[in-house]
Amino acid sequence: MKSSIKTTACWIPLTLLLYAGLPAIASDAVLAQAKKEQPAVLQTMKDLVEIESGSTDFEGLEKIASVIAGRLKALGGKTELVEAGPEIYKMFDTPEKVGRMVRATFSGTGTRKILLIAHMDTVYPRGMLAGQPFKIEGDRAYGLGIADDKQGIAIILHTLAMLRTLNFREYGTLTVLINGDEEISSPGSRFLIEKTAGEHDAVLSFEGGGGPQADQIRLATSGIGAATIKVRGRASHAGSGPHLGVNALYEMAHQVLQARDLSNPKVGTHVNWTLARAGVVRNMIPPGAEAQADIRVDRVADLDGIEHSLRERIKNKLLPDTEVTLDFERRRPPLQATDASRALGTHAVGIYAEIGHKLNLRDRPTGGGTDAAFAALSTKAPVVEGFGLRGFGAHSTNAEYVLIPSIEPRLYLATRLIMDIATGKAPVK
Repeated sequence: MKSSIKTTACWIPLTLLLYAGLPAIASDAVLAQAKKEQPAVLQTMKDLVEIESGSTDFEGLEKIASVIAGRLKALGGKTELVEAGPEIYKMFDTPEKVGRMVRATFSGTGTRKILLIAHMDTVYPRGMLAGQPFKIEGDRAYGLGIADDKQGIAIILHTLAMLRTLNFREYGTLTVLINGDEEISSPGSRFLIEKTAGEHDAVLSFEGGGGPQADQIRLATSGIGAATIKVRGRASHAGSGPHLGVNALYEMAHQVLQARDLSNPKVGTHVNWTLARAGVVRNMIPPGAEAQADIRVDRVADLDGIEHSLRERIKNKLLPDTEVTLDFERRRPPLQATDASRALGTHAVGIYAEIGHKLNLRDRPTGGGTDAAFAALSTKAPVVEGFGLRGFGAHSTNAEYVLIPSIEPRLYLATRLIMDIATGKAPVK
């Protein structure tokens, strides 16, 4: 496989080496190690992809958690499997049980505390692996969950391996937290992510780092909500006694239509009604109906505003004898750019430029939500998303892949940024 990174010392501009605050030999050593690590990263991704670990596949989640914990322990981390606490945030799709988290702590000689996060669950049900195994074609590595987010776990593991090989231990604490319920909005892990982030000086999240055309890290992600309007009417025979019933489907349609204008793209607010169901059989006036909306916001306060608007609007009924209720879920808060995250992100851009790569620093959401937002809830420390590999096809059935040429630069970026945070060269608080 041909590398996309040049490794000669003379190719790295002297001004950028001075910016990094490291002698040329140190930067070269990191780059050389990143190049050596690429085959191992591919093997790790293959190992992880070959374990099916859907969010409700507890056998698969236990297996992959055990593998990850073993790898982290072998790297020198104090490792444990953590059960979700009693404060699980219940949503409409929250299972009775959620997967355990893997937490590993690496102690160094310095003072800075750095948290690395990723997730091991996928959206795919058990059985799909047989038809779509891991494979490499050209500059792409394919596999279910490889982009979202098994590559992120692999990059964390091999960044730690690089730090160990380079004998770098100038951080105070490096904490790794891998959860198994991200794809169902982290009902069990959100509390530990938030608490742990509050105890650290910087948080790096390893979701994907852009697609085929975009090489980026992110300072902002979307907040996600869900609204469900439920209508209770009264059943009756649709042929001989429709007048004796109260048609819940009519009322539900009325409610959806009067709540169809809540989107405001100018401020990043999107409310889309996406699911609906009603009735029992064709020849019965439907006694019940419900509709569900997907909600995306850029600002925390907008979830409150949308909920308030919906609760006011459902008071206006088409059929007075119906009962209309609203369930409103805050599935994820948005991650919003801060001065601290901008400063750390800008430093990361400079590190990437050392090896001739342009890194886009995105400060507006693109519609997706991640656990980085939970990490940012209770800390003023910088939280930056997107330190994983570039890829495409997450949540699809036949096209999820990562770009192999992104492995070396992303390993370099993560390793160098941890070094700079640890030694005070990168801004944190």
